[in-house]
Amino acid sequence: MTNLLKDLEWRYATKKMDSSLPVEDEKVDFILEAIRLTASSSGLQPYQVIVVTNPELKAQIQPHAWEQSQITDSSHLLVFAAWDNYTAERINMMFDLVNEERGFKNEGWENYRNMLLANYTQRDAETNYQHAARQAYIGLGTALIAAAEVKVDCTPMEGFDPAKVDEILGLSKLGLRSVILLPLGYRATEGDWLVNLKKVRRTKEQFVIEMK
Repeated sequence: MTNLLKDLEWRYATKKMDSSLPVEDEKVDFILEAIRLTASSSGLQPYQVIVVTNPELKAQIQPHAWEQSQITDSSHLLVFAAWDNYTAERINMMFDLVNEERGFKNEGWENYRNMLLANYTQRDAETNYQHAARQAYIGLGTALIAAAEVKVDCTPMEGFDPAKVDEILGLSKLGLRSVILLPLGYRATEGDWLVNLKKVRRTKEQFVIEMK
């Protein structure tokens, strides 16, 4: 427990990354696997993570992300992209996968499948996308913790034009919409105004409300 809290104390939203220091493949794989294993509503995993290492693609994205230098200085840019809608095909894909991996069908599980099919597919696409996008944020939280554990710096970014990123990466044809960006890299020794500042959070008494 102590180590995890120290990792979280260490991490911050890195403002300047050293472009000469790429993140090792094994560390990136660790972060991606942590995201893959994290929780999602009904276990549907209604988003995907696009790993952008192509310098030209990162350079195209940067102007549409407030010119933030982490986009191009990072060695790996993670794009969390949610399903643009819940469809019967997507829901059945995940339920069928569970049945295949577990080697049996469960009546309660099949009833739950039918409930989701009856409800999710009747909702409008925007409502479904917003629900899927919230699941992507669960993955983001796991990514931040996993990156801190292996001492990889990262910066969660909502400050970008999703429509432009979708266009650059061709996400629409994949039925995806970008939700949040997460550049991975290593903090620069100079040029980051935030690096040596004390981490400030509200106290437990100010933050936690106990109802006993």
